[in-house]
Order: sequence, then C-alpha cells, then structure tokens
Amino acid sequence: MCQRSMSGGGMKLLRMFVFVGLVIVKWVEGFEDANVTDLGMQYVSGRGFYRPLMVGFTHINGAAAKGAVCLDGSLPGYHFHRGYGSGSNSWLIQLEGGGWCGTVKNCLYSKKTRHGSSFFMEKQIPFIGILSNKAEENPDFFSWNRIKIRYCDGASFSGDSQNAGAGLYFRGQRIWQAAMEDLMSKGMRYAKQALLSGCSAGGLATIIHCDEFRELFPRTTRVKCLSDAGLFLDSVDVSGRRSLRNLFGGVVTLQGVQRSLPRSCTSRLNPILCYFPQHLIAGVRTPLFLLNAAYDTWQIQASLAPPSADYHWNWYECRKNYARCSAPQIQYLQGFRNQMLRSTRAFSRSFKNGLFINSCFAHCQSERQDTWFARDSPHIGNRGIAESVGNWYFDRVSVQAIGCPYPCDKTCHNLVFKR
Repeated sequence: MCQRSMSGGGMKLLRMFVFVGLVIVKWVEGFEDANVTDLGMQYVSGRGFYRPLMVGFTHINGAAAKGAVCLDGSLPGYHFHRGYGSGSNSWLIQLEGGGWCGTVKNCLYSKKTRHGSSFFMEKQIPFIGILSNKAEENPDFFSWNRIKIRYCDGASFSGDSQNAGAGLYFRGQRIWQAAMEDLMSKGMRYAKQALLSGCSAGGLATIIHCDEFRELFPRTTRVKCLSDAGLFLDSVDVSGRRSLRNLFGGVVTLQGVQRSLPRSCTSRLNPILCYFPQHLIAGVRTPLFLLNAAYDTWQIQASLAPPSADYHWNWYECRKNYARCSAPQIQYLQGFRNQMLRSTRAFSRSFKNGLFINSCFAHCQSERQDTWFARDSPHIGNRGIAESVGNWYFDRVSVQAIGCPYPCDKTCHNLVFKR
C-alpha cells in the first residue's frame, strides 16, 4: 500500500511538472510571437472612432525562384504605400519583428503562425506611428514611400539553411535580398533619401543589414538606419545563467546565421556573440539611430527573468507590472540599464550616430502612435521620439538623448501585462 501510495504521489508530482513545463514553453512562445502589429491593432481599436490607413499585403516578386521562402515554404511579402509630392523619391523600409526560433520544435510551432507562414498573415494592417500617412502623426516621413516587410524566418532576416526532414526553410537572408531587389525594381533605385528601420527582431535585422542597405544606393543618396528596441544585451538572468545567449546560440547554429554576420565581428568573436548588437553597433559604418527603452519589457520577460530562470516565481508579478517590483528587483533592473548605457559608449562617440534611451518599461516605440508622435508621447528634455529621429535624420540637431533613471520620467507609456 505504501509503495502504491508513493507511486501515485510521484505520478501526480510528475504531471504537475509536465504541466508547469508546458505553461512555461507556451508562455515564452506566446511572448515571442507577439509583436507591435498586435499592439498597433489594440491601439487603433482602443481609440474609438479612428480610421488609420489600412495597407494590403503583396508577395515579394521573384521570391520563389530565389528560394526566398518562409519557414513553411510559403512566399514572403510586404505592405507598400506609395509616397507622393516631396516624398515621392524618399523610401522608408520597416522590418517587422516577432521573436526567434532556435530549435526545430519551436520553429515547427512558428511555421503555423504569421511569423513562420504568409498563410497566417493579415491581409491588411494599419499604418500608424512612423508608417502613418498623416502629417499630424508622422511629420517627417508621412509622404514617403513606406513599406513594412513581414517577418517569417525566425532569425531576423538572416541565415540560409533548411531542415528537409522537418520541412523547415531557414531563408531569412534570401528574403531580405529578394525584398530589396523587388523594391529596387519598383522605384527605390531612384531614391534621394532612404531610411531602414525595424522593431525588436526587426531592429536587430536593421543593425545586421544596415551597411548592406547603404550599398544599394549611390553615394549621393542620404541613407541611414533606425533600430527600435533592437539593442538586445548578453545579460545574466536572475538564475545566474544567460537565457538569451542560449536562445541566440540555437538560432545562429540551426539557421546558419554566421554567414550573414559581419566578418569584422566573426573574425574575432564567436558568431553567437556577434548576434548581440552590443558587439556590432560600433562597427556599423552607416549612420545608425538606436531607440530603446532602458527597461525593455521583452528583455525583462524573456531574457532577465523568464519563467525558466525564475525557479520560485519571485519575479512573476514584477515582470508583468513594473509597479509590483520590489526595491531589490528595481535595483537589479537599474543594473541592466547601466549595462545598456555602457554598451553604447563607443557607438555614441561618433557624431553620425543618434541615441534615444528613455527610462520606460516599453518595447518598440516607433510603431505605436501614442509613443511615436502624440500630444503626450514620451520625451527626453523637450523633445519626443519622432522629433528626435527627424532631427537626426535630416542633420538638424545632433541627438544623444539618455533619460534619467526610473522613476523620474513621467512621460513614459509603460506597458503592463495581464497574463
């Protein structure tokens, strides 16, 4: 009887661990699958009577012949709204974000979502924030040709490999190249001004491809890059390990990313470390602007205090809501902010580069209208994000803006998560 009782208790314990494990996996997968397209849709629906520009989906011309396909083999694409007037020869390319997949299991999951298959992508999306066509919402770029390239490779538009047995195609580099060739044929080759931007995983892709983008144009074209929430740090998590390095290691190895990374980095560092922007930004030759929240919510939830590292769930409330963080937890997050500032020191010494690091709990601030350009949008000093990016891009004012540490910034639009 005693042995049977212990066996039954053991089975219950085993079932409990399996359940918790599945919850953690789904939580991480769900968070990585979320992106600012979702936040943008939520913002639009929350504004009541508001009609943003809705832009349809277009497949990348010639992608199939180049083997430039999503994780599931479907054709990649973008949303394109033509510029007009003074902006007709100016081009803004935005690379979508949406996490990464570094294992076959996670990539098989992703291929059944819009971040791995164009079959699941929205047919129309709202163009708001930096993509808005309204001068009162996007004063410097509203009349430009604006393109959002959808993300479906799971490796920040980098890597070139496949797993035939699992039916997975890792073709991020080919998607990037096919998209650029298609857009050049549609008029981008005549651009007088061009800006490559991206959010989250797309922000990392912007850093990786910034110099490649510059090389598409003649020297007379003004070309710059904007990385929003792309400054992912190689940080130690709350368990003393490096959760994000583990994830990035899987992505680089599985998807053959090394060939997409600059030789200037891989010749001296492990390719996995060269996937971290802190080892790339100082080597980018093209003018680059870093827009980042010092307390980036994605990095808090998936890198610093993910459930897999939070053994006793001490960070459960804090990672969902900054207002529920204890004093020691805030101190830990201040250390993360300090690491971010240290990682940008050499980068910020170059006059050509721009910086806007506000002390907010946020992730991706250029795609949301309330944070990009609104009456109460976040500011450092007397300048908001859109004005700062515009000043830097058009060489009106040098921008090296760093906000004071939490809790002094009262202009933040901090994110709070209900789950």
